Amino acid sequence: MYVLIGGAGMMGLGLAQQLLKLGHTVAIIDVDPLACRFAREKIGVMAFEGSAVSTTVLLEAGIRQANAVVAALRDDALNLAMIALSRSYGISHTVVRMRDREFLEAYRFAQASHIISTVDLAVATMANAIEYPEIESMMHFEQGQVEVLKLPVPGDCYVAGRSVAQIAQDPRFPSSSLIIGYQCHACADLQIPNGSTVLEAGSTILVVTRPELVHPMIDFLGLHASHLPTIEVSHPNL
Repeated sequence: MYVLIGGAGMMGLGLAQQLLKLGHTVAIIDVDPLACRFAREKIGVMAFEGSAVSTTVLLEAGIRQANAVVAALRDDALNLAMIALSRSYGISHTVVRMRDREFLEAYRFAQASHIISTVDLAVATMANAIEYPEIESMMHFEQGQVEVLKLPVPGDCYVAGRSVAQIAQDPRFPSSSLIIGYQCHACADLQIPNGSTVLEAGSTILVVTRPELVHPMIDFLGLHASHLPTIEVSHPNL
């Protein structure tokens, strides 16, 4: 897939690096020559210096051949213009980074296929970290009607050493919940467990449940905030 990204900031460059690892062909457009040079020399993607809302630059970057366009510019008005131009060139798969929610309806009117609010994502992640410190990560689906939780299985956890079938048959296990993923250690591949899968101490599980059952699930597992490791996050100097 050929992906064209507008904006060589931290998000644009980080996304380009990730897409490259996934095997996609990636090009970035940015007005900053140093950012374009970094993209070429350090990340290894094509970079075009100029405005991402210039038809000349977009054509030079091969927008007619693009399978997807990402608008990750520093200004919502510019992102909106890039999405509109991309649609005019027949690009149906468009992803936009939204900074100000007041642009939501405008992005929808421009037919952006995916609108990603970085502020909303950050706020939701921080709120989850405060409300549910026992959970390593948490994702919302279907407007928050379904939650997917990544949970540790420490040695003193109630489910450690038990099979998925035994856990599901326990009357205290929250109803309408499923264990859908199992990772025996941090470097192992994620597995889809079956009834005979035994959850070992030190492993990690993925659980699907409803929002109102998150706390009951944590209580059932016997988790405490002290079980979670300290996670250090480093950011490259982009």
